[in-house]
Amino acid sequence: MHSTIKNLLDIESKINNRAKIIAVSKTFPIDKILPLIEYGHTDFGENKVQEAIEKWTEIKKINSQIKLHMIGKLQTNKVKFAVKIFDYIHSVDSKKLAKKIYDESKKLNKKIKIFIQVNIGEEEQKVGINKKDVSQLISYSKEIGLDVIGLMCIPPANINAEIYFEEMNKLNKNLGFAELSMGMSSDFLIATKHFSTFVRIGSNIFGKRF
Repeated sequence: MHSTIKNLLDIESKINNRAKIIAVSKTFPIDKILPLIEYGHTDFGENKVQEAIEKWTEIKKINSQIKLHMIGKLQTNKVKFAVKIFDYIHSVDSKKLAKKIYDESKKLNKKIKIFIQVNIGEEEQKVGINKKDVSQLISYSKEIGLDVIGLMCIPPANINAEIYFEEMNKLNKNLGFAELSMGMSSDFLIATKHFSTFVRIGSNIFGKRF
């Protein structure tokens, strides 16, 4: 059994179906990813549009079960390309980006599933919308016809993530969402404890990036 499959099975056993695992394949070559695809894993994450197009266009034509998740910052000038290749976008944080995604997805008659990214630690250098503005962006996104399914966050580094995950879970529930995107290789178990339904795991599956 390939090491990536063993790693995936180990993570699955720990979270016990509490969340969908997005295998974050950014920067890894396709030969590193193929064993997981052949095993039957369907959800993969990328953070750069061009890399996703180059790696996944042909595979998605062959395998319609593959779901690709955009987990990085998405610039508006890349949206028309992103909408073609991605099924989920986890990083919507402005009305301008929401409108652009809607316009481009309407052209393709494609329904993209959307997470609103929240800057839960209120960090100046981090992307994501401020907590106080979340409901306004959600209302706008739904009004124009986007399929908003939940919130997403990346908590501050080197600080106990649990307090942020707990806050995100409460915020998500108060807004009436069932889906919640939070947790990475270092903190996915804490995230699932606070009802994350999508965890974004790269190095724990594929190994270290170089």
